[in-house]
Amino acid sequence: MKWLKWIAPVLVLAGAAALSAVLNANKPEASKETVTARPTSVYTASAKPTESALVVNAQGEVRARTQIDLVAQVSGRVVAVSEEFIEGGNVTPNATLLRIDDTDYRLALSRAKAQVAGAEVSVQEALADANVARKQLRNIESASALALKKPQVAQARARLEAARAEVQQATLNLARTKVSLPFAGKFISTNANVGQYVSLGTPLARVFATEVVDVRLALSDSQLAALGLPIGYKAPENGGPAIKFSATVAGQLQTWQGQLVRVDAAIDPSSRMLFATAQVRSPYDKNRSDHSMPLAVGLYVNAEITGKTTEGAVTIPAAALRAGDQVYVIKDGKLAIKPVKVLHKSATEAVLEAGIAPDAEVVISPVRNPINGMDIISLNKPTQPLAAE
Repeated sequence: MKWLKWIAPVLVLAGAAALSAVLNANKPEASKETVTARPTSVYTASAKPTESALVVNAQGEVRARTQIDLVAQVSGRVVAVSEEFIEGGNVTPNATLLRIDDTDYRLALSRAKAQVAGAEVSVQEALADANVARKQLRNIESASALALKKPQVAQARARLEAARAEVQQATLNLARTKVSLPFAGKFISTNANVGQYVSLGTPLARVFATEVVDVRLALSDSQLAALGLPIGYKAPENGGPAIKFSATVAGQLQTWQGQLVRVDAAIDPSSRMLFATAQVRSPYDKNRSDHSMPLAVGLYVNAEITGKTTEGAVTIPAAALRAGDQVYVIKDGKLAIKPVKVLHKSATEAVLEAGIAPDAEVVISPVRNPINGMDIISLNKPTQPLAAE
């Protein structure tokens, strides 16, 4: 009966296999359901029509338009200086800033005047001699000019003119002992004081004029387009584009008003930028800030330049403008990638001349792998609940 011992396991395995086959043949089929992909969720904003003037932002340093070294025009000892002859002091037009000892120059003027008096006498003597000679030689037709004393008269008159020129020079040198300037300004530094001997050409001080200051502003090509100005632009007499300058001074935001007066005619070779020059009149006087702060030379300021007025343009948030000047627009729940023409862009917004409708819904959040026509939904607007999967 040993064969029963071996065949029993075989029969059990065969029965199990048969039962498994019957169960697999009769099991119900799993139901198949179609899964719908969820639309991509984004944040959006509406494009807005605009006809306002574009604003270009730039930065620059305030510079003195006129800055000179004040030098001595005569030699001598300094005998007096103005109370304002110090660093930061005021320069009043035509006021005496420094005085050089004028004793030698007064004496020189007196000598020159004496020479004029002597030269005038010499002219009168020469004329008298010439008159006598003319009477004596009136019957001689071939009388020479020398015999008629004409060269002597001319020489006497020339000496008189030279003497008068010496008086003018002495008068000028005497006036130059009082040092002044024809414009209002500020002292940057001073190099002379009472008792010091100065020679002709000695630097006395460094001064800048305060009537007008300049601000050099670097502009990109797109900024120049937003201003609507050509390379080499020069403002007309009634002024160029208005500029609002601002800077934080003494813990407060200060603002000043100015104008753009010209654009360089050449590109800067080092920065490859184009520079424009703005000016501010009376920065230390009438054109102070609201907090009575002057627009000081050397101050670094921000500039808001009023550009050209846009017509038929639209404004979108800066985040909606993509690389390559493209904008993602939602229309009927689908994504549309639109190429646009940018008039101007800043840190907060972009102004478009063409490419999208004034009321278009634009995407302002990142979109992974954007494709034209893909399903998309705005999180800014209420939506219908998605069907249960």
